Amino acid sequence: MHRIITFVAGTVLGGGVIYAVSRTGKQPTAVPAPMQFERRAVPGDNTDNEFLKHGYPGPVSDFMLRSRYAASYNRALRNPNWVAEHLTRDNLKGTADRANSEFKEDKDIPPMFRALLKDYYRSGFDRGHMCPAADAKKDAESMNDTFFLSNIAPQVGKGFNRNYWASLETFVRDLTKSFDDVYCISGPLYLPEKQGDKWFVNYEVIGDPPNVAVPTHFFKVILAKRNNEPAFAIGAFALPNKEIDDSTPLTSFSLPIESIEKAAGLTFFDKVERKVGVVAPLCSKVQCTLEHDAWKKKKRNPK
Repeated sequence: MHRIITFVAGTVLGGGVIYAVSRTGKQPTAVPAPMQFERRAVPGDNTDNEFLKHGYPGPVSDFMLRSRYAASYNRALRNPNWVAEHLTRDNLKGTADRANSEFKEDKDIPPMFRALLKDYYRSGFDRGHMCPAADAKKDAESMNDTFFLSNIAPQVGKGFNRNYWASLETFVRDLTKSFDDVYCISGPLYLPEKQGDKWFVNYEVIGDPPNVAVPTHFFKVILAKRNNEPAFAIGAFALPNKEIDDSTPLTSFSLPIESIEKAAGLTFFDKVERKVGVVAPLCSKVQCTLEHDAWKKKKRNPK
């Protein structure tokens, strides 16, 4: 059976781990991992040296701060690196209707690095939101902001974007019933798959000419807080970009946050100290199950 590997150097309980994530959603298997090294800052556009005298080549991650989210955009893959949200019971209220919004190219991204509407035309993939439209009902501007292609990545439609992923989005929103503040960061992953005795990162690129990468997986990392409790609840999930049966438990996709950090090359909620008494597993505070029936009863328009 082919397996997907998330290459990770975590620090949970003081030990590094690499998690092999099964395509069938079985619980990850821990195997040895390399040691972690201290992160170093990227010099940005610092050209005050002989090597960069004539310019800093990048990479550049375009940063966007919009009404309901902040985001970082990957110019090479034409997908978000990550999209961050803050959800509360109050800011989820509103009457804005997604039917009044249209997908649109992000003019803040330079033309040569921009995801295009035509890239998705007849691609076979949905335009999958990282910040969901349903999280932005506050007003028309907030709703419209979620339809920028810089907030979008290609997702399998049936069984994923329109079903399992949508149910996960609902789960995150419903956390505001149990917590006063919910922070969620979503994004794509490109993970290797074993073929024979070698590992390959294989992903489709849509568009003509090819322009937008199709992620192999997507993640959601969640930090939640109750005002009357000192500790944060933290959880992380990585899902394959494919049809997932509704019977598959959400906990099958649960990983240590360090696993997703290593795979994505990102650091999440680093201002929160990860030790007992400061953080607790999300699934120890709430039941990590999805309510798929809510989506089955709705005729959700394909994206």
